[in-house]
Amino acid sequence: MIQTASLTLLSLVCSAILALSGLGSPLAVAHLAFAVGIVPLIFAAMMHFVPVLTRTGEPGKSLAKLPSAVQATGLVAVAAMQGWLPYWLVYLAAAVDLVFAAILLQWIALRVRATLGDPHPGWRWYATALGCLMMALSAIVLIPVWPTYWHALRIFHLHLNTLGLIGLAALGTLPVLLPTALGLADPQASVWLRRRLWLVASGALMVATGAAISWPFAAPGTALILVASLGLLGQWGRRFGGWPLLRDGVSASLLAALVGLMITLAAGLLHGAGLIPTRPSLLAWASGFLMPLVSGALSQLLPVWRWPGPQTPERLLMRRKLASSGSVRAGLFLSSALAFLAELEVLGAGLVAFALLLFVIGLLQAVRVTRSTR
Repeated sequence: MIQTASLTLLSLVCSAILALSGLGSPLAVAHLAFAVGIVPLIFAAMMHFVPVLTRTGEPGKSLAKLPSAVQATGLVAVAAMQGWLPYWLVYLAAAVDLVFAAILLQWIALRVRATLGDPHPGWRWYATALGCLMMALSAIVLIPVWPTYWHALRIFHLHLNTLGLIGLAALGTLPVLLPTALGLADPQASVWLRRRLWLVASGALMVATGAAISWPFAAPGTALILVASLGLLGQWGRRFGGWPLLRDGVSASLLAALVGLMITLAAGLLHGAGLIPTRPSLLAWASGFLMPLVSGALSQLLPVWRWPGPQTPERLLMRRKLASSGSVRAGLFLSSALAFLAELEVLGAGLVAFALLLFVIGLLQAVRVTRSTR
């Protein structure tokens, strides 16, 4: 888990630098963040949460290597997109990742069947997210078969990954992770997860299909995801209040990710209508949603992955180091998203760089925490 998280952070930082500097193939740079960084991290997070949701044991040693295998496959795809390897390896990498996603989905299904009693409904979000990933990868595999439809298949792939895989995995985790970060319970989390899956899943599929065919068909799907997100935001406000959410660095980052998702959903509609170009909306999605989501989730999960088991003073200290600048980072990430949407790219890049620097400083301080020998 720690190795996967480290490579994820490295790939995200490198991708941000390359994207803002204009170096490298845009397709390769984007997949450096997604295929090498985000997808393996999502696999690792699912393997962490599913045993909790199903009250079963940890994954075996063979399955624990799956995120690293996904990262290796992603590196092959990125090298092919950059022109360092034959391009047909992109399609082979998509097929291999399709198999990896099927393996993880099968493991989740086995864990659900092994559950004593009813499993937590969060597992359904992960299974559906993996289904979206498999459809997105299938679209890439089909490009050599149907080259005439390559553009539509690529657009379908893009949106089903960003809103299907990442959106469903994020919204399936946030109702559990944010209360855990605050050390409080949210009795309505299971209810929201049980009732809102169809909204987000159908919304993601509608957006992906509409973006590939005709953007007006994507608008209702965007509305469905916005309704679900607004409901979760209101639920948090009623249950926890505004100040506790903003005071804790982890919860502030996760809250910013949810707000950033809603901002970029609205920006996506404007982009589909031709009112804003592609680059600002993609940069806003990455800085306003992806960055606070990853930094907030890792601030909570890295101490647990480093020291599994009962709570220890060292784990609390490591978490405090990681979360120390979380509230400031949350504001910087959201501000950068708004700056990108206003086409103030230099300002947006500066805000993202400062926020990432704060997180890297906190991470360097956190990894220096050692277990007491007393």
